[in-house]
This record gives sequence, structure tokens and C-alpha cells, in this order.
Amino acid sequence: MQEYKIWIAGKWKTTAEPLLVVNPYNNHIVGQTFLAAEGDVEEAIASAVAAFEVMRTFPAFKRAAALLQISTGLRDRQEEMARMITAESGKPITDARGEVLRAIQTFQIAGEEAKRIHGEFLPFDQAPGSEGRWGLTRRVPIGPIVGIAPFNFPLNLVAHKIAPAIASGNTILLKPAPKTPLTALLLAEMIASVELPTGAVQIFPTTNSLAEKMVCDPRTKMLSFTGSAKVGWSLKEKINKKRVVLELGGNAGTLIHSDADLDFAAARCVVGGFSYAGQVCISVQRIYVHEAVYQPFLDRFVPQVAALPVGDPFDEKTRMGSMIDLAAAERVDGWIAEAVAAGATIVTGGKRSGQMMAPTVITNTTPAMKVNCEELFAPVVTVTPYREINEAFALINQSPYGLQAGLFTRDMKIIFQAFDQIEVGGLVVNDVPTYRIDAMPYGGMKESGFGREGIRYAIAEMTELKLLALNVM
Repeated sequence: MQEYKIWIAGKWKTTAEPLLVVNPYNNHIVGQTFLAAEGDVEEAIASAVAAFEVMRTFPAFKRAAALLQISTGLRDRQEEMARMITAESGKPITDARGEVLRAIQTFQIAGEEAKRIHGEFLPFDQAPGSEGRWGLTRRVPIGPIVGIAPFNFPLNLVAHKIAPAIASGNTILLKPAPKTPLTALLLAEMIASVELPTGAVQIFPTTNSLAEKMVCDPRTKMLSFTGSAKVGWSLKEKINKKRVVLELGGNAGTLIHSDADLDFAAARCVVGGFSYAGQVCISVQRIYVHEAVYQPFLDRFVPQVAALPVGDPFDEKTRMGSMIDLAAAERVDGWIAEAVAAGATIVTGGKRSGQMMAPTVITNTTPAMKVNCEELFAPVVTVTPYREINEAFALINQSPYGLQAGLFTRDMKIIFQAFDQIEVGGLVVNDVPTYRIDAMPYGGMKESGFGREGIRYAIAEMTELKLLALNVM
């Protein structure tokens, strides 16, 4: 069994608390790492504080060079990284390779953005009595950041916290998900090899109580959290005076209007609803189809869902593997049963074998059913007809979440109405809400959190705007 040490204060460490990592598809042990203990966490915070005094003035060209070196390191080891992602998360290998390519680009973008964190010149003589006065603004790093990442993108969502922190001159303590820490520790090997101050980036799993202690410690200045709404909002209540960015999941809706390209929409909804077994915050969960094309859409969509290759995530042909653990699969199984008992119809799927959920399509649901009003985070999609477009907007907005939504139409009036009325952080037109590139602003409204990721936008979250007001008379 391979052992993976944790990365704290510029040192590789073991602790007295081992953490076994298990492949969710076959329950084989992938490897062993360690949970940081209280003394380790204290050392990490102290190291991050000391490193910040260097990082805050670390030249932009050095920050950029370090980020580009990390990107190159990922490129050199991309198959190794992809296989680790698959082993510990159960993500199909083809999807895992795509995640590594995205992480390569995430660090590359951050390296570019590190060199263009600009300020501006402000003429103050627009106000009477301020003749001869002007101002300069700059963005300054905020201080040590605590990053908490989820299991579903164990490399790229870690990158989305570490890369902008380095780019902006901050230090970061990164807690990976306990089910998928090994990918982040492989990344730590690449970070350890570049020129950064000792303690600038530290990566280690730890207990939830010690993670909370890091978050609440007055020496840390910001929390960047991706995970469940319950945990995210709870942490925010405990640190209401700190900077916080929360990405807390979603319940993504997709509208398919009567003028949509149904073949394209159906194919994209299969990808958006069932990639990584639906365990994606912006996975397609609810599809609302205009009544005139409802049955033609189902005729295209359902057979493709039923034909999805499901199985071993290391098989190149597999497009959907298992859920992350048995508890997650059992929860979804229960929600489906509740919906059927209340009158819903399973069109395809609906069966479970251990942690494997069959790709499932459900119709005849109501908004109050958990499969519609909660975040499923599973390979289950509901399909519902609508008559008027405003009715469809209202159905999308009934969700407590507001991360991203999709809209298939050629009608520009409807597109702009949707952009105005749908309560989400991002509206994706003529594609599924699962669409994301790593440079775009990403975040949500309502229970989906607030603040934005996407490198340039994350840099803004991780910095303060500082003003120099000058009287030059």
C-alpha cells in the first residue's frame, strides 16, 4: 500500500492518524495518507502567516513563473494524475484526463493573470475644492487563506483555490476532501519543486473540527469553500467578519423551447446530466421542455440515456461509473422511491446495485418532490413540459439554488428575458448549465452561495482595493 505524506511548512510529514483512501467503484484501497493533528495545524497556520510577509511583496514575474512551472509539471505527469483521479473518485478515465487538461490551463491562466493585477488613475478635480488632487488604486493581497475543496473535482477545484492565491500574492492552507486527498498531494509534489516562500502553499487533510479551527483562527483572513450548503453557511456564521467565498452546489434547470435543435439539446443533456454520475454542482437535474416538442425530445433523450456505457471507470468505453459511496447511492434511491410513491414515473433506470445507480429519467414529477427541490448530485434527471415561457422561468426559479441554468432557443427576445428573470449566477444559452471554462466567472445566487471563482474573479475576491489620495499642489 503506497503512502502519501502531507505537505506542511515546507516539509513532508506523517502523523499518528492514518487516512485510507478507497476506490468507490470496487472498494480497493488506493493508498494511505494522514490527518493533520492539532499541532500540525498550528504549525501550518504559523508558517502561512510567516510566508505571507514574503509573498505579499513577491514579484509578479516570480509568481507567474511558479504558476507556469506547476502547469508544466501537470502536463508532464498528466496520465499519472488522471489515473489517480479515477482511482480515488471513481470518475471515468476519459473525464479524468479532461480534468487534468483543465487544471493545466487553470494554472496557466493564473500565471498570465499574475502579471496584470492592475490599478487605475482617478482624477479628483471633478469635485470643487479638489483641484490638483488625484488618486491611485492598487489591489493588495488579503493574507493567509483557508481553502476547502470537494471530492468531485479533486484536482481542478483545488487548482481554482491555489492558483489565484499564488497569483495574488497570498498564502493558502488547502484541505482536500477526505475521500480524494491523494490527487491534491500529487499536486503538492509539483508545487514543492517551484520557487515559492516556505509555507506559501500547504496541502493536508484534517478533521472537520480542526478545519473549522483554521477557518476561525484570527490569523487566517479568508475562507474559500466548495461543498455542501449546510456546512458552508454554518462556517460563514462562525466567521461573519472574514472574507468568504462559498460555492455550495445547485439544482440546475435547463429550458428547451419549441424552436430548439432537439438532436443537439438531447445529446448535450445526456452529457450534462450523467457525466461523473451527476456528481457535479452544475449537472443537469431538471429539464423543462415546451409542450409542443416534449415527446419528440423524450424520444431522442431517453434512448441515449438508457444506452450509456456504465461500469469500471478505468475502462476507456465507460461513460458513467459509481457514486462516491454507498450512503450517497442509498439516499438517491430513497428519493426516487418517494417520487414514485407520490405519482412520478420512471422512464428509464431507477435501479441501484450497491454504489452503482442506473442512469435515470423521471417524468410526472411535482416541484415539491425531493428529486426536484433538493440537490440530487446523482445520475437522475426529471423532465417536465411547460406551456408558456414565463411559466418555465418560474419553474426554474422555484429552486432554492441558483448556480447556473441552460436555455436552448434561437429566439433572442427569450434569451434576454431569461437573462433578466432567471435567478442564477450564470445562464448558458444553447448548451447545458454544466458548461464551464476556467477563465469565466463562476458562482451562484441564493443557497448556491456568493462570491466568484474563475481566476481573474477569484483574484479580486482574494485582494483588497487600496487607495492613495494625492494632493500635488
